[in-house]
Amino acid sequence: MLNIILFEPEIPANTGNIGRSCVATNSRLHLIGPLGFSLSEKQLKRAGMDYWKDLDVTVYDGYEDFIEKNPECKKIYMATTKAKKTYADVEYDSDAYIMFGKESAGIPEELLVDNEENCIRIPMLSEIRSLNLSNSVAIIMYEALRQNKFAGLENEGELHRLSWKSE
Repeated sequence: MLNIILFEPEIPANTGNIGRSCVATNSRLHLIGPLGFSLSEKQLKRAGMDYWKDLDVTVYDGYEDFIEKNPECKKIYMATTKAKKTYADVEYDSDAYIMFGKESAGIPEELLVDNEENCIRIPMLSEIRSLNLSNSVAIIMYEALRQNKFAGLENEGELHRLSWKSE
């Protein structure tokens, strides 16, 4: 199971959208506090729709609390605009841990420096400060899932009213 970590998220709609993506991909969501919102906020629930109740989510008091409660976590990929390698340059295990920073400031540089070899970035124009948090999570999440052949996910869809001509 893929592990998505949000470090001190600030915008409930982003976290709700990420939660919905986690449910859709059978991924676990880890929220490292302090959070910039209450988990009962309407925006969070609206973005997560009615899937929020199915989300495997854990909230931590801080980074040290997360590390202490996840002893199996030996490597954390840290998404940052400052990294030297891209998210496509690494091989993700099916149970990889991928961290994303808060919307206003990203992951603290102290954590990045201590984990330089695991820092990854999404290529973009230098004039752009960053992508939306939920978009960034989706991009990297689906690359990790692709590398693991979308294990456990439905790979074919069906039309509701019609049939594909090739059937």
